[in-house]
Amino acid sequence: MKQNSIEIILGAIVLVVAISFFIFSSSTANVGKGSGGYNVNAQFTDIGSLSVGDDVKISGVTIGSVDSITLDPVLYNADVKIVINDSIQLPYDTSARISSEGLLGGNYMALDVGGDTEMLEDGDIIAITQSAQNLEQLLGQFIFSLQDTQKE
Repeated sequence: MKQNSIEIILGAIVLVVAISFFIFSSSTANVGKGSGGYNVNAQFTDIGSLSVGDDVKISGVTIGSVDSITLDPVLYNADVKIVINDSIQLPYDTSARISSEGLLGGNYMALDVGGDTEMLEDGDIIAITQSAQNLEQLLGQFIFSLQDTQKE
């Protein structure tokens, strides 16, 4: 009987830890909370590993998130819809680029603010975009350029 009660207590402790971890992670991830922002679209020829839910940042500060990613059936570009916090107003000539958080990290969308006096509104399109840099391609080009210089 003693071993049975120890197993029950240990199981209860594991259950409490699991529930507290779930509550902490869901509150940290803002699960179930409204977006509270306006939508802006941007089209890219290559988004790399950008995915729904990734951050949208200005100067390293998160101001929104990626809401959806679809394929434009006419131009075959990635159409990225982002949600920007209502408190942030972006000039019409703002540009968007896909940046990497590090060599092993994920991607995020970085916005470079322009100087236009007209501001983007809900449903507008960011016209100036820069696609993600493919690290494998860059390394391959670097290695092949080294080989070409050694042959000379």
